[in-house]
Amino acid sequence: MARIPEQQVTRLKTEVSIVRLVEAAGIELKKHGGADLVGRCPFHDDRTPSLVVSPEKNLWHCLGACGVGGSVIDWVMRFHKVSFRHACELLLKDHPALRLGDGTPPAASEVRQAASPFTLESGDQALLEQVTDFYHQTLLESPEALEYLDKRGLGNPELIRRFRLGYANRTLGYRLPPKAFKAGAEIRGALQKLGVMRKSGHEHLTGSLVVPIRDDAGQVVQLYGRKLRDNLRKGTAYHLYLPGPHRGVFNRTALDGQPEIILCESLIDALTFVAAGFDNVTTSYGINGFTDEILAALKASGAQRILIAYDADQAGNQAAEKLAEKLTAEGFDCFRLNFPKGMDANEYALKVQPPLKSLGLVIRKAEWLGKGAAPPLSVVGCPLSEATPESPESSPEPEPDEPSSSLDIMF
Repeated sequence: MARIPEQQVTRLKTEVSIVRLVEAAGIELKKHGGADLVGRCPFHDDRTPSLVVSPEKNLWHCLGACGVGGSVIDWVMRFHKVSFRHACELLLKDHPALRLGDGTPPAASEVRQAASPFTLESGDQALLEQVTDFYHQTLLESPEALEYLDKRGLGNPELIRRFRLGYANRTLGYRLPPKAFKAGAEIRGALQKLGVMRKSGHEHLTGSLVVPIRDDAGQVVQLYGRKLRDNLRKGTAYHLYLPGPHRGVFNRTALDGQPEIILCESLIDALTFVAAGFDNVTTSYGINGFTDEILAALKASGAQRILIAYDADQAGNQAAEKLAEKLTAEGFDCFRLNFPKGMDANEYALKVQPPLKSLGLVIRKAEWLGKGAAPPLSVVGCPLSEATPESPESSPEPEPDEPSSSLDIMF
């Protein structure tokens, strides 16, 4: 790993304001004597302000129990409990203008804004939107998360942008004021109330791809997390939601006016259909996660036919059969999309290329679950770049060739 150039370190120490960095952590500073400022040290139980900050020297020092101090880099190292290199990377992330080759100084308010992207001023709903935006930006800057999406066939930038996909990688806590201060305690309490953080202080969705789920008004009401790694210790939950009942309907705005809707078992599968060019898709939240809110959305959409795309395993088959009975009783015509035994939509689309043709074939061979003659299907796929949530494309698809695969597919 390349060493951080000394010139880079010098720029960080001299051009990042220690005053604004300390204030961004929620610490109130007051003038003391000459040009120095004092506040309560966050690194020990400081009842009498003993943290001294020198704007002129751009240094800090605790005169109390800690006896520690240093530059902005030392502050970040101690405050976030990270290494020297990690501290420099965090500062450079918040101050890209300080990278070598660019002499533009940071704006006066840049440290405060970058270090504290969360606010309670507009309420819990706005805070959840801020968390969604934070995770989305984190994903865009994470090679690990982007590589995971590529492996799942979901790396299309338009897909990532449209659904505001995110990544929780333990950095959210770094951007909060210390919990020893009022601002830090209040925002942590609000995040715990939403379920974003646990009482332990850990992020609930740590290590997960994050998919926001919205209500009819377009507001984020739920976050789904899928762990990126599949080699975690036994008993680890790979699929997580914020605590409380499942809320929201995935891809709700794309369902209106569709004669058929594809209903998946998981969000990854639903994203797979969208990435392949089929926009008329939503999802349950697992085999037992079909909600009254989803049913209401299906009815409101005007769809006549539901194509159930649950996993091709015993649990998926049983859940699909039970759901078809429920939907038929509600007046829908139901079909079952049959994948090769043991597969789900995402695995199938990855192994049988290209997904537009392979998933289209599964749709054309969908199993009719009703009585009498099966009604005709009109599902048409189109490239993601041409489809929009508000106005899905519906131009006729040319009859494709059979998809190529090394699998022996049995329908």
